[in-house]
Amino acid sequence: MSPRLRLIVNPHSGGGRALTALPQVEAAFVRLGREYDIHRTTSLEHGRELARAGVQAGETLVTLSGDGLIGAVAGAVHDLPDALLGVLPGGRGNDLARVLGVPLHDLDGACAIASGDHARALDIGYVGEQPFIGIASLGFDSDANRIANEAPAWLGQGVYAYGALRALAAWRPACFELEVDGAPVRSVSAYSVGLANNKAYGGGMYAAPHAELDDGLLDLVIVREMPKRRFLTHVLPRVFKGTHVDLPEVEEQRARTVTIGADRPFTIYADGDPLAEVGPRQRQTISVLPRALRVLVPAP
Repeated sequence: MSPRLRLIVNPHSGGGRALTALPQVEAAFVRLGREYDIHRTTSLEHGRELARAGVQAGETLVTLSGDGLIGAVAGAVHDLPDALLGVLPGGRGNDLARVLGVPLHDLDGACAIASGDHARALDIGYVGEQPFIGIASLGFDSDANRIANEAPAWLGQGVYAYGALRALAAWRPACFELEVDGAPVRSVSAYSVGLANNKAYGGGMYAAPHAELDDGLLDLVIVREMPKRRFLTHVLPRVFKGTHVDLPEVEEQRARTVTIGADRPFTIYADGDPLAEVGPRQRQTISVLPRALRVLVPAP
């Protein structure tokens, strides 16, 4: 007998997209003959509590949300040996579902995958003790994320382009200090520094096209300083296909642990949420926990 599903819904995700999708998800699970309970979150911490309780009750977790709740759930249950997670697209970006091959516009198909038994063990990233599933980044990305989070919901997925353009207008050069896997600290003048577990963020921007979700490593991607016009015409258009990494100003490196500081305060964002602060006197360490959680994915 298949385990009961614990459907964890973020009612605010995607400007209400998750709640809009909920009736179709329920109908799909009924057709699939799966028993389920619905749990609406009131916060990320509440989502973590719901997830741990579900695993301890022998249930399969299913999130209907954006990537922020997925990262929180992953961090909460990775130490529970029977944890199993299904992912339904219920946010604006849905980048984990996108990269895993979970259909973004076919909820019935996504529910079938979440009801299946083909799982893949994925890595989890950490900013300090805060988990994430996608890409943790700072610098220009800090400004763009903040603006996107404050933008009106009617912008939909266009909120990410809106955030980037608004951030570029006010951007001024920044210097970051990086200690990569214990190597000597180096300084770099850059737009952004990202540590990627997933390839994509921001609704299909392939910021780290060579990142793998299960290789036990994070992809460090640095977009070094350049004129704003070149950033606008060469980096931003190419990031949707991941070809920006071919530019001489973009650096890639794989790492297990990176400690970061900056010459002015920045917020590190991951999966759309603010996780930690860095600055001249405040550094943060970003690391990876290999193959920490089994996630249901399409059968090969």
